[in-house]
Order: sequence, then C-alpha cells, then structure tokens
Amino acid sequence: MDSLKLEIKQLLIEALDLEDLTPADIDDDAPLFSTDGVGLDSIDALEIGIVLRKHYQLTIAANDERTREHFRSINTLAELVAAQREGARASGDTAKKGE
Repeated sequence: MDSLKLEIKQLLIEALDLEDLTPADIDDDAPLFSTDGVGLDSIDALEIGIVLRKHYQLTIAANDERTREHFRSINTLAELVAAQREGARASGDTAKKGE
C-alpha cells in the first residue's frame, strides 16, 4: 500500500503542478482540501478525479455521497484505488470461471 500512496502523491504533484511539494511533504493522513493540510480546492478535486480515472480506470460517481470522504487524504484515495482494483480482480475471476 505504501508504494500505491507514493504513486498517488507523485500523480497529484504532477497533475496539479505542485512543484513546491515532494511526496515526503504530503502526510498520508493530511486533509487534501484544508488549509491545515495540502490546501487544494474544488478545481483540484476535479483534476484529481480525472487523473485517477485515467491512471487507475476508476469509476467515480460525482453524486456519490462517499466521494467526498474518498478524496479526504492520500490514505483514503489509496483505499479507494485498492478497493476498486480488488473489485475488478474479483469480477474478472468470476467472468473467467463462468466462461
């Protein structure tokens, strides 16, 4: 999971042009959208959604009430990616068995 968190941090730094930050500067549990944390805004949230969809083929529903919580920190983003990867593997295994 640590490598996934590092990968997500690097993606965000590149996608959001956060050249003044390194992955080490972003605490895994720091709030992404708070001045006490990384200090991102709603436009950044849209960019993050796009990057995650492209890079990890995630399904992110804008009207899902849990989306806000998924985008809270690096930890919660990593949990979302891991859960969707696991779900994709499970459905792929089911499809192979059913063939």
